Amino acid sequence: MTSRFLTGVLSAATAASLVVTLTACGGTTKNDSSSAGSGGAQSTAQADPNAATKEGVKMAFLPKQLNNPYSDIEVGGGKTALDELKGEYKLVGPNDASASSQVSYINTLIQQQQDVIGIAANDPNAVCPSLNQARSSGIKVVAFDSDAAKDCRDVFINQATTEGIGEQLAKMASELAGGSGEIAILSATPNATNQNAWIEVFKQQLAKPEYANLKLVKVAYGNDDDQKSFQEAQGLLQSYPNLKAIVAPTTVGIAAAARYISSSAYKGKVAVTGLGTPNQMREYVKDGTVTKFALWNPADIGYLAAYAGVALASNQITGVEGQKFKAGKLGEYTIGKDGEIVLGPPTVFDASNIDQYNF
Repeated sequence: MTSRFLTGVLSAATAASLVVTLTACGGTTKNDSSSAGSGGAQSTAQADPNAATKEGVKMAFLPKQLNNPYSDIEVGGGKTALDELKGEYKLVGPNDASASSQVSYINTLIQQQQDVIGIAANDPNAVCPSLNQARSSGIKVVAFDSDAAKDCRDVFINQATTEGIGEQLAKMASELAGGSGEIAILSATPNATNQNAWIEVFKQQLAKPEYANLKLVKVAYGNDDDQKSFQEAQGLLQSYPNLKAIVAPTTVGIAAAARYISSSAYKGKVAVTGLGTPNQMREYVKDGTVTKFALWNPADIGYLAAYAGVALASNQITGVEGQKFKAGKLGEYTIGKDGEIVLGPPTVFDASNIDQYNF
């Protein structure tokens, strides 16, 4: 995935966000999504891997919220792919990261008879009834970035494996904390599907002998709001003056935490790491506030989602495990269990390589 990531990064502007917005506001977790929505529409079509790729496929992207740097990069990748595939790109979405707002947009997209809906779910279950209504109407559903319940979509474009991200976060936290001491997490919203899944793996990692001297003192939530995340970072240091590292699995959180640390007496004493975009974090790497962080290429997520969407609309795939499809510059992908398609492992950025990336 590194080569893919590099290719995407150097050719476009991808990501950004690191999280910028990994937001979510519903009331469910990753685990909840596995069972929610059961009984929804299921594809009974037979895939034809040799079917011609349709032109003019109408695919609408519904990110967690509009005007979010991370989401902007993701959907930008989707537009690039649809241009390549001679499809029709549409972008809709709420200005707040709420599931209820997404539902109204799904209903409108059904009325507009889109061929494919690409959605980054703010809540895996709350959007299910509307997504299944869309599927019953013949619309293909591609979840990306943040999954909907598996019975409510055809495939899910996962930016990296949950295990891979959680393990990377724990590894960086341990290295930056010197292998021992208090650490804290600054996440997005309490119900953010992907963040919660990564945090769960992170906690499992901390149970391993090699991390026995690390103590997770708190998981704080900045709601992917810059000012609130800044205040939460400030509050963590006030509550835990011996904190060794803040781990933010959200681009909004890591940037806000870095901004606070860089201008405080904690600079050089408290490490900040997590998931962020190179452009967002460059100044903090340059001034020594941040030593390393990770991320994937957000543009490639949208790009892959669009190719998957068109492949579904072309009946080349139906979302069944083991089916393969081609995704332009990213190459060939194989659908995994429960319709999951993994983009690839995250890349670690530090002073030695950050200037190689521009997104």
